[in-house]
Amino acid sequence: MPFWFYRPTRRWLGYGNAVAGGLMLAASGGLIVEGWAVGPAEVGGGVLLGALFITASRHWLNDHDQLVVAGLRGADARKAILLVGAMTVHSAAEGIGVGVSFGGGADLGIFISLAIAVHNIPEGLAISLVLVPRGVSALRAAGWSVFSSLPQPLLAVPAFAFVLAFRPVLPWGLGFAAGAMIWMVATELVPDAVRESGGRIPALATAVLSAGVMVLLQLFLKTS
Repeated sequence: MPFWFYRPTRRWLGYGNAVAGGLMLAASGGLIVEGWAVGPAEVGGGVLLGALFITASRHWLNDHDQLVVAGLRGADARKAILLVGAMTVHSAAEGIGVGVSFGGGADLGIFISLAIAVHNIPEGLAISLVLVPRGVSALRAAGWSVFSSLPQPLLAVPAFAFVLAFRPVLPWGLGFAAGAMIWMVATELVPDAVRESGGRIPALATAVLSAGVMVLLQLFLKTS
């Protein structure tokens, strides 16, 4: 039976966090690799800024513990905001990447667009794996997944129209998105996965396995 038809135990919630964390780490690695070819220093600076962004956001959310998001409250609401926020930033960087890639020719632009479209499936799954087990309906979780990807088409068009202006920003954006997701996984998802799944080894093994699947998907897209 699909997991959204029943209320899972905290153990399964931990495994959901581990899978989501693995997918996000692999996606972050892909962003860093893409940005490194354009500007290694800029990517490094972006990663640092992304980590600082998540840290500052956590402090702000801790001071506003009465927030309600998609029916979630307290720690669950904070986690939902951080996750959707990190994925939205991630999508913004990808949107700029799509626009800039079309500036290098239609063939390159189409390839990058298709690759990102395929990546959106496990990225949307990562959001659902965190939201649905906490009581968010499957339909609402799908809506948040779509929302987190809206920056892609919104930024792809201006990035293509002003490709020379956006190109220097691209490695910063890719690094920022990667840093935000890595820090989110390291400070939120993995600790929760270890605590809720009942052990460090099963949680980390699940995260590594899901990351490996995502890496294989990325390699397949590059070689196909």
